Amino acid sequence: MKNLICFMKEEDGMGTVEIVLIIVVLIALVALFKDSIKKVVEKILKTISTNANKI
Repeated sequence: MKNLICFMKEEDGMGTVEIVLIIVVLIALVALFKDSIKKVVEKILKTISTNANKI
């Protein structure tokens, strides 16, 4: 239990700048691959709706 409390109080880790940079990179990747992501999601949703109708 003591280790858990020490772990919760520990302030080391990622700072705000690192988190913002990760978010910016993720947004850039989504913008670059928007069409591919859209096609994959549409295909998955079509498959789900087709299989749901079979049940």
